[in-house]
Amino acid sequence: MIQIYTTPSCASCRKAKKWFDQYKIPYSEKNIFSIKLSKEDIFKMLANSENGFDDIISTRSKVFKEKHLEPDSMTIQQLVDFIIENPSVLKRPIIINENELQVGYNNEDITIFLPKELRNRECFSGFDKLNED
Repeated sequence: MIQIYTTPSCASCRKAKKWFDQYKIPYSEKNIFSIKLSKEDIFKMLANSENGFDDIISTRSKVFKEKHLEPDSMTIQQLVDFIIENPSVLKRPIIINENELQVGYNNEDITIFLPKELRNRECFSGFDKLNED
């Protein structure tokens, strides 16, 4: 099952959900501000990432600056706990399934989540319509 980590005010999150809805691809949404993230959520993201925490957190986040924290100087456990308590440091949306992770919305990269039968088609009907919004 595809999991999308979102926030209500995120335009990229809305685009991603619209894309999945358009292709009738089921997903589960977790609003990171209303549902507390678990350690399992974070570790699943990390397991599918190429660059670990660098892929999923924004070190330019206001929270890091206010608390004068440097993620590179934190242990994995400290950083996981910090993300759980301060989910706003996560980049959004984070889209994940058993094997893939995408951070942010990119209309080409998101096609990794298409089922094989749709991925093999030469033309995706309505694909460009999402970019017009």
